Amino acid sequence: MSRIITSIFLIGSIGYFGFRYRYRLINLLLASGWLRRLAVGSIMSFPGVKNKMLQTVFGGPSER
Repeated sequence: MSRIITSIFLIGSIGYFGFRYRYRLINLLLASGWLRRLAVGSIMSFPGVKNKMLQTVFGGPSER
């Protein structure tokens, strides 16, 4: 029983500090070139995100 409570407390603490320092963590992760390339590549693999990004950058009809 105490192992379950310890696990819950540990996961909750990591979640709390991850949320509190989320921007610092993102900046730390994206400071590395290969991690940044991996993150951008994975985000751009979603069709909706890619279409919206290309419309914003290069213009074109917007869907509203």
